[in-house]
Amino acid sequence: MNTSLTNKIFESNAGFAGLILRAPIGLILAAHGAQKLFAWFGGYGLDGTGQWMASIGLTPGYLMAVLAGSAEFFGGLALLLGLFTRPAAVVVAFAMLIAIFSVHIGNGLFLANNGYEYGLTLFVVLVAIAVQGGGRFSIDNLIFKKLNR
Repeated sequence: MNTSLTNKIFESNAGFAGLILRAPIGLILAAHGAQKLFAWFGGYGLDGTGQWMASIGLTPGYLMAVLAGSAEFFGGLALLLGLFTRPAAVVVAFAMLIAIFSVHIGNGLFLANNGYEYGLTLFVVLVAIAVQGGGRFSIDNLIFKKLNR
């Protein structure tokens, strides 16, 4: 099964840098998603997050909370493991764009004013991960090697 698409998904020459970027970003995103989905780490869970999302115009709020929470939680876990790294990074990068433009853009750059600097930083790192892939120390790399024996 040596197809061009599977190679593009799993192949990476990122080396150790892939792990250095993936692991902390994956943990941070999984924790943020867990706040939305499960009310862990001081989060509001699906009901609270859904009500807040509806209040800012992201409707239906509950569905938007499920989508955002799932993108962050499952995408974060995928990034941490280096499993389907590129697709996970693209999905979560898209979620960050939505957060930037629906919540933070009107507050300016700085986080102290609820600005978009944090969301933008995550977005840029996720784009870099999507471009470079999971790196040498990823499940993607193991899959790639197995497919190309």
